[in-house]
Amino acid sequence: MPSKKKIVVLSGSGISAESGLSTFRDSGGLWEGYNINEVATPDGWETNPKLVLDFYNHRRKQAGKAEPNRAHHALAELESFFEVQIVTQNVDDLHERAGSTNVLHLHGELTKARSIENENLVIDIGTSPIHIGDVGPDGKQLRPHIVWFGEMVPMLERGAQIVDKADVLVVIGTSLVVYPAASLIHYAPDSCMKYIIDPSNPELYSFDGWIHIKEPATSGIEKLITELEKDHG
Repeated sequence: MPSKKKIVVLSGSGISAESGLSTFRDSGGLWEGYNINEVATPDGWETNPKLVLDFYNHRRKQAGKAEPNRAHHALAELESFFEVQIVTQNVDDLHERAGSTNVLHLHGELTKARSIENENLVIDIGTSPIHIGDVGPDGKQLRPHIVWFGEMVPMLERGAQIVDKADVLVVIGTSLVVYPAASLIHYAPDSCMKYIIDPSNPELYSFDGWIHIKEPATSGIEKLITELEKDHG
């Protein structure tokens, strides 16, 4: 039996937006009314950790109430026919709750917390809040397990290794304008088929060799499935 073709999906906030989760890039530097620099940077944490915790507690609660949409479920269903690896910029767990089994989070996960002293000491917290005084097994204050602006992206190298092995690359819900995550597309093999699902027409999509499905994630995924069945079934 021939091995399954490998589909690598790079997903971003657009796919979660269709489940009702807001994205900061639509709000002129504000995110749910918060200044990005105050709640999503190391400086913000040093200045007012309670504000940062409150912000992420709110986001964690929102994400816990959101439900995976058709795009999330369709990507999970593709595992019946392909080897599917999702590399996501999103910090929610909607891909996992839809049934996807191979998900790499570039920017961390809302459902986890980590020690401020040891980034490898990570614990699952689900939808529970983090408060000042909550500590990990090492006795140190817990912080959101999120990659803030200005911090290294530790999973980036692993993401590049995954893209490097793709037979098919799918970009969905992201315009890939934020580096370093945007650099991942350059690791795709020359032979890789490349699909982009996005209702807009960013400059990126003028690149030769990309198939642009100009739809939102939930409707565009159906056209992608048709393309995959035609070209790779």
